[in-house]
Amino acid sequence: MSAGAVVMMIIAIAIVWGGLCAAILRLRAHPDEPEPLPPGVEPAE
Repeated sequence: MSAGAVVMMIIAIAIVWGGLCAAILRLRAHPDEPEPLPPGVEPAE
């Protein structure tokens, strides 16, 4: 592999893993709230 290919591979890996880490940190800080059930629907056990 050429040096340019290695650099592009490292950049691509950093973008993918960086996005994954950013998504995990955001979800830990701001978890999704469950949607309320419509009227007349009982919660599952």
